[in-house]
Amino acid sequence: MTKLPEIPASAPFNLEQRAWLSGFLVGLFSAATKENHLSSPTAATVDLLVLYGSQTGTAEGLAKRCAKEAVKRGCQARVIDMNRFESIAWDKETHVLIITSTWGDGDPPDNAVGFWNFLNSPSPPHLKHLNFGVIALGDRNYVNFCGAGKKFDSRFEQLGARRLSACAECDVDYEQTTQAWMDQWWQQLAGVASPSGSTRGQAPIFEVQPPQPTRLVEVPPGSRANPYSSRLVGNRVLNGDGSSKETRHFELDLPSTLVSYEVGDALGVWPTNDSTLVDRILIALQCDGEEAVDHPDAQGLPLRKALLEKFSVTQASSAFLEALAEKQQDSSLARLMKSGNTSELQNFLVGRDVLDLLTGCPKVPLSPNEFVGLLRKLTPRLYSISSSPKAHGDVVHLTVSIVRYEAHGRPRHGVCSTFLSDRTEEGTCVPVFVQKSAHFRLPEDPATPAIMVGPGTGVAPFRAFLAERAAAGAPGGNWLFFGDQRESTDFLYREELEAFQRNNVLTRLDTAFSRDQSEKIYVQTRMLQNASALYEWLEQGAHFYVCGDARRMARDVDAALHQVVQQGRGKGEEDAAAYIEDLKKGKRYQRDVY
Repeated sequence: MTKLPEIPASAPFNLEQRAWLSGFLVGLFSAATKENHLSSPTAATVDLLVLYGSQTGTAEGLAKRCAKEAVKRGCQARVIDMNRFESIAWDKETHVLIITSTWGDGDPPDNAVGFWNFLNSPSPPHLKHLNFGVIALGDRNYVNFCGAGKKFDSRFEQLGARRLSACAECDVDYEQTTQAWMDQWWQQLAGVASPSGSTRGQAPIFEVQPPQPTRLVEVPPGSRANPYSSRLVGNRVLNGDGSSKETRHFELDLPSTLVSYEVGDALGVWPTNDSTLVDRILIALQCDGEEAVDHPDAQGLPLRKALLEKFSVTQASSAFLEALAEKQQDSSLARLMKSGNTSELQNFLVGRDVLDLLTGCPKVPLSPNEFVGLLRKLTPRLYSISSSPKAHGDVVHLTVSIVRYEAHGRPRHGVCSTFLSDRTEEGTCVPVFVQKSAHFRLPEDPATPAIMVGPGTGVAPFRAFLAERAAAGAPGGNWLFFGDQRESTDFLYREELEAFQRNNVLTRLDTAFSRDQSEKIYVQTRMLQNASALYEWLEQGAHFYVCGDARRMARDVDAALHQVVQQGRGKGEEDAAAYIEDLKKGKRYQRDVY
């Protein structure tokens, strides 16, 4: 064993300097020893490729944390955006960890579409030599829960890869599921991994370096797990009198020295439930609300406080549905659950919350602890930030559609939208955090043009983009497509947008008010009407942004964009698809859709 060199007694250093220099030498010696160990012919290292498909940045952040943990355990880990799949030598990869969110109806996120098409092409890669695992991020409120991750998991198996652990299906509150899965993954990897090109004398398998448990969740101030208590300082309605909509502009204090954000980011808001709804649930349970709750997420809290602050009491969990169906076999819910007709069950659940289901099964006995054990955790809501730190200082702005409607004989309210509008007075505090959106950013070059499509509240991040570019004096052109129902009542931020036009910040503004004429006109209609100019902007290097509804608007806008490109290039559908795929790869086509 190499001996650490000593500082000669004759060296001209005092005691303090000797102590410092000794520590410095120890550090250097330790680093050199570690480096030599990793490159030693008897030490095995494992190459791990971490691929991520991410729309909002959650999967990307998780991928980076997993890679960091892999390095601690002795792996050579690389993190790669799925858009860069062509740079991967698939015949040389041995271990792959896939982390992906789900978008739309079980589809891959934007940066993963090209990779998914590659895997399903006539000449897909052969993966029989490869070990893999998948962490799928999703939301149980959607029918195709974790659909994208499940598809990747199945396709890798079809191509011959060996699955080390069953696909991790993670809900929006994903930390615990991911933590447990990763702890198992390291053990599975240790059992099969061997160094590439191993030779005689090398360690035959990868030796994991526990006993430290995996720590994927970091808790910085102002984060999801450690939110900042922000004062509500502004709340005003944006729609005019007579509108069928209620859209509000909120302002909250957010000192940049404590919590910073960039335009394109989202603000997470932790709401509380409607106290009237909670009280009615307590009546249905025949509880007074003071019963102590024995649950890891609400340890020792009175039942009423737990229902207000910790659990979702609107959309029912699958566990809650199954428990009610099992306990009352003759109910409508039980019959639908048995039928296996997913679409019919989904139609039945539309507009029904936990209270509806409880009162629909009045003879079902549920103790307080059994009841909360069947509920989902209350989760934060994310809103696209509509302000710029350069223009608006230490205040963050939100543009929120307030959800109110009637269903099954009683009024319903959006959990977070009415929390902000009705249950939070100005001057009181709201727990918030910044959700980074690394895939929704202004062009790095301020001279690059930007095309923005944002109907309704989808205008939020583009108000921020315009304010940012105005404050920075960015010379690049800006073109906004905005739409809503009626110009007279629903032209959100009209005065601001027209001021941007007068000041030459907003180069073009095309509006589409669907109900101001007999035929419906939408933002995609305006895109097609201006197809030649739109294609010319793209040819000049413009970035194309979309924000708003994912189910219909974003799909229709994407279809219109394909038509614009096809018309501009005078070629076929495949050529237009390839052009738009290149836009995505170059981060020139970005979406913030929900």
